[in-house]
Amino acid sequence: MSRFIYLASQSPRRRELLAQLGCRHELLLPDPDEDTESIERAFLCEPPLPYVKRVTQLKLDAALLRLKRRGCSPGPVLCSDTTVALGRRIFGKPEDADDAFRMLSELAGKTHRVLTAVALANGRQRELLLSESRVTFAPVSERALRAYVASGEPMGKAGAYAVQGRAAAFIQRISGSYSGIMGLPLYETAQLLGRFGVTT
Repeated sequence: MSRFIYLASQSPRRRELLAQLGCRHELLLPDPDEDTESIERAFLCEPPLPYVKRVTQLKLDAALLRLKRRGCSPGPVLCSDTTVALGRRIFGKPEDADDAFRMLSELAGKTHRVLTAVALANGRQRELLLSESRVTFAPVSERALRAYVASGEPMGKAGAYAVQGRAAAFIQRISGSYSGIMGLPLYETAQLLGRFGVTT
């Protein structure tokens, strides 16, 4: 049994969601010299599902090495990754405001998938679960999209939007896991914590 886990994520949303489960956790953040951006680069023509699983496993590998390198007390390590997919196309984090506007323009009036993988490891035990949701955007005017981009909220978000933020005004329908769309699917996370004997 473990009374806490390490959360290897810089996302405040994931920290809030994990706290919602009542799970005690400590942050295991990257060192300044770690190249975290390269982990999230997609291969040419890589499908979204294999991509999100691969990236999550790479994040977990990096976090486990970090734990060992720092000489931290042993404990379960949790990682997660979220990607937005329109068909077979991956919509990652926007590079700039123009890229964010492009993504949102393409998502407007369509239904896309949000894939979130969550992985937990402790010693030799390691497991990954996946949450898949569908989000339908209403048609959105250029003016509304540009105002949203100007707010700065799309930056650093997969698909250039935050479901819990101002973009909620664009969303007609959600099918799946709201917490998964936010970045940490609570059902799947709770399943993993239970299997690893983590007390909450």
